[in-house]
Amino acid sequence: MLGHKRIPSREGGVEIVVGELSSRMHEKGHDVTVYNRSGAHVSGKEFGTVDVKDYNGVKLKKVFTLNVKGLAAMTSSFCAAVCAAFGKYDVVHFHAEGPCAMMWIPKMFGKRVVATIHGLDWQRAKWGGFATKYLQFGEKVAAKCADEIIVLSKNVQQYFKDTYNRDTRFIPNGIDKMPMQDADIIKQNWGLEKDNYILFLGRIVPEKGILYLIKAFKSIKTDKKLVIAGGSSDTTDFMNEIEREAVDDDRIIFTGFIQGKTLEELYSNAYIYVLPSDLEGMPISLLEAMSYGNCCVVSSIPECTEVVQDKAVVFEQGNADALKNTLQSLCDTPDTVKKYKNGASDYICCKYNWDDVVDKTLELYER
Repeated sequence: MLGHKRIPSREGGVEIVVGELSSRMHEKGHDVTVYNRSGAHVSGKEFGTVDVKDYNGVKLKKVFTLNVKGLAAMTSSFCAAVCAAFGKYDVVHFHAEGPCAMMWIPKMFGKRVVATIHGLDWQRAKWGGFATKYLQFGEKVAAKCADEIIVLSKNVQQYFKDTYNRDTRFIPNGIDKMPMQDADIIKQNWGLEKDNYILFLGRIVPEKGILYLIKAFKSIKTDKKLVIAGGSSDTTDFMNEIEREAVDDDRIIFTGFIQGKTLEELYSNAYIYVLPSDLEGMPISLLEAMSYGNCCVVSSIPECTEVVQDKAVVFEQGNADALKNTLQSLCDTPDTVKKYKNGASDYICCKYNWDDVVDKTLELYER
């Protein structure tokens, strides 16, 4: 597998997927090698580097990476693709559109190649002209070269059919039920307690809708706090912009990148989890939030509504007034919030199961 940043490391949804797939495939008796980028964590060197050569039985190999914005994925996926081409592998599995630009290399050496399209990455606002065109090129290479393509939403599946007349396999992400945690670390660090905050958790990038979430929250009447949890990803200017927007409201808290028990506590004690995204693949953070039994508020994009069905609150994408009214209504009606909390965890853990995901992916390999 290649195309992610690093495992074991929580740097985005792709890394979580690669970690779960590879380790569970090893448990089923398969020999799995994962090519990691070299370098430090995307949110900063303080979060460490991955130097281990084994993760739950999965072989980890580091490849050369030019750690410059727009070039890291290109250089690491090129090196990994060359290594995979000369390795004794039955299947080479590419993750995300950009790395798929190098798919022709192992294909040329007779390897079977599989692509997972985690989202239409070229639509993301943080990329400039060259990066956008490169991502679109990777998408086209995947459509032409891949023996099989996995997509995470019906919307993206239809996109590939309409754009390339290419059939794909819909295999969503999975999730495990997690134990609830008391508010200890988050109370000590930020004064957060059970049900006294609204939570956004994810990468700090424009397409997540964080700017208009902050504007909407500033307009509602509540004593609850708004917690923005996550690190920037090549988006320092955007981080500065949202911090300026929030500076006059002391109810808004920025935690920076979080992981481990702090992450678990944030999920466990939120009053509402909100994901106002304009663009997603299949949001792991949404699955995680529901697995902790949260009342979730999501934008009306198909990648979110397909996941939540009627088990969460949906507002019109990009409409700050609609988001404001939704948040105000839920702050005023705790019984409604409780109703959504009660049904969330069992629903999501039953619908999206990692063992099913692994079995379907291995079935695709066999084909």
